[in-house]
Amino acid sequence: MAISPSKGITVPASLLLLLAAAALLLFLILPSLSPSSSPVSLSCPTTTASATGSLAATTIPADPISPSGDDIAWLKFQLSRNSIQEPPTLPAAWHSLRKGINPRTRAQQLEDLRRFKGISHYEGDDAGNHTALSCPGELLVEEHHSNYGEPWAGGRDVFEFLATAAGLASADHVLEIGCGTLRVGLHFIRYLDPARFHCLERDELSLMAALRYELPSQGLLHKRPLILRGEDMEFDRFGSDVHYDLIYASAVFLHMPDALVWAGMERLSAKLKPEKGRIFVSHNIKFCSRLGGDECTKRLTNLGIEYVGKRTHDSLLFNHYEIWFEFRKMKA
Repeated sequence: MAISPSKGITVPASLLLLLAAAALLLFLILPSLSPSSSPVSLSCPTTTASATGSLAATTIPADPISPSGDDIAWLKFQLSRNSIQEPPTLPAAWHSLRKGINPRTRAQQLEDLRRFKGISHYEGDDAGNHTALSCPGELLVEEHHSNYGEPWAGGRDVFEFLATAAGLASADHVLEIGCGTLRVGLHFIRYLDPARFHCLERDELSLMAALRYELPSQGLLHKRPLILRGEDMEFDRFGSDVHYDLIYASAVFLHMPDALVWAGMERLSAKLKPEKGRIFVSHNIKFCSRLGGDECTKRLTNLGIEYVGKRTHDSLLFNHYEIWFEFRKMKA
């Protein structure tokens, strides 16, 4: 029994429970009985109604290619809040920060791999049965990241510049002439749809690093890039019906004879999409400037190509910029 102290009236507890249940039920059903009530949507809309009553899908913006000013400010805040100081400038001070379990330099890692047979637990007849892809120690310690004279991280800078300058979409086709060990190519392969990245590379070691280590280690085998060995500028090997939105050569043409570069430019002109398609060449275009301005322009015009201009792009991570020269296919 429940007793009300103010009135001295005794009320059965079961009656109080019944009244409470009735009140709750009334609270729940009243909104549905009201003619003016409307259901509340708890999910984000995926379509919008037009003035004519038809539905149009909303456009989801693509992920940005380059970091914004807000991105950089956010990262600097994270460094500050975690008390990450400016990097030391002296080698000894830098190496004093090395922690972790049994830290090793690349040279020490490579020695360990050689001494301990690839850090294998298997010996004798079983020694070679447990590795899906044979990968030498030099690749496992990433020695090839130092093969091209500039920091490996610069590949991201090149990708951001070229993809933005070309207005690249994931469904576009890209050809790199001399992709090396995929310092730049990895970022294109990750960004593009499967089979949209093509490369012609002549160096066996670079191809070994790209195919045996970089693609598997980056989880990009499913992107199926088409990477071919050759130095003949025979771009029909990628398919006679393929036309590219972006073709680029990073520090490649300056190592080739002018005659071979011009042969390549003639073939590239036929592989470039009209108007949108772009060719970018880094460092210099001496194959063109050595002819003289008027003669170079005439020769490009005969190929259906026009020179757009010179651009520079700053690195995000180190005090460096690259020079790029842009070409496009002339309107018919």
